[in-house]
Amino acid sequence: MIGYVMLGTNDLPRAAAFYDALFAELGAKRYMDTDRVVAWSAGPGTPGIGIGKPFDGKPATVGNGSMVALAVDSPGKVDALHRKALALGATDEGAAGPRGPGFYAGYFRDLDGNKLSAFCMG
Repeated sequence: MIGYVMLGTNDLPRAAAFYDALFAELGAKRYMDTDRVVAWSAGPGTPGIGIGKPFDGKPATVGNGSMVALAVDSPGKVDALHRKALALGATDEGAAGPRGPGFYAGYFRDLDGNKLSAFCMG
């Protein structure tokens, strides 16, 4: 159902370097790279995540209550992705751990303040 998600940034090169390193942990690669937008995907037919300068020319801001959830296949990968994000300068929004029966997640904000989660089910 989801084709791609866009997150705003006010510093495209800095944000692109952050996501290049973070998404390398998931095996995702850039599929779009312009002077306004950079986007990654795990491969053809999979949803993508892009970052970009807002089209209207106004500063990018963070959506209150908005979050992008990155699905992985094990609690160990949740832990690793959360640690990697923090090492890259993200801020912790909730340590990786169980969040109820069958749900394991960690939360962080990227360099622009966008909220993301790494999670697995089971």
